[in-house]
Amino acid sequence: MTAVSVAGPRLVVVGVDALGAEVVRLALAHGEDPTALLAGQGWQVRRAREVLSQAADRHLLTMTFLVEAAVVRAPHAVPPLEPERELGRDQDLVLGEDEIPKRCQRVSAHALVTSSRGVLMTQFSDRTNASGQWGPPGGGLEPGEGPDSAVFREVWEESGQGIEVSGLALVQSLRWVGRAPGGRLEDFHAVRLVYRAVCPEPTEPVVHDIGGTTAAAGWFLPGDLELLEITPSWRSILRVVSDLDESREQGSAVVMAPDEPDGPDHHHDDPDADDCARAHP
Repeated sequence: MTAVSVAGPRLVVVGVDALGAEVVRLALAHGEDPTALLAGQGWQVRRAREVLSQAADRHLLTMTFLVEAAVVRAPHAVPPLEPERELGRDQDLVLGEDEIPKRCQRVSAHALVTSSRGVLMTQFSDRTNASGQWGPPGGGLEPGEGPDSAVFREVWEESGQGIEVSGLALVQSLRWVGRAPGGRLEDFHAVRLVYRAVCPEPTEPVVHDIGGTTAAAGWFLPGDLELLEITPSWRSILRVVSDLDESREQGSAVVMAPDEPDGPDHHHDDPDADDCARAHP
């Protein structure tokens, strides 16, 4: 069964060394994981560095990572193959005869926002498959939109807060086969760009995107996050970023959030955008 592609932005993965010199440049194909892609070429990712957006005939996103050689290889040695990641799918998925999934890619930008009032979180509405649960603000990039612009827009729409972005925390790549709300079968590739941000003048959160995927927003003290019903994949991401912050001086090699056993989240963004399939967050 061969999937039919739905065009999205063109994604490129770049590795740079400690001096900032480019050492590897690769195209990221549908469903691929940047860290695994670089590892297959013998490069270990130390941290995500930045994502640059370029408007061209087709929107180009260049994801840059700080890397170092994983092993010393002899000249012309064949890089070790990375094990293929397990393809997730809806638990109750039933395929029709000769049904072919459409490949759909969704790039989204999210912000882990902190302020004197705590951590900013948003609650998913009943237009998502995670109604009542919580996660950081963010959503899908609009056509041709850069992630830096998208993250400011999404935070404002979902909470009414003005933020200052301090850097890229991590990149998460997930792949899933499932049905979109309209019933279309899709091979869905979600690429999440997660940023660190601060809110210098926090206010009482207000959801401006009425009737969308955000039901509420609020500030929570770090200790209260453990009591909040956060979606599994976002709890995993928060844990990874916390570990990164604690070990930044030691240069932690962990930059990708592991998938939770009950399935990854595709996107909780506009359910009507591309009519994309979504797994549980």
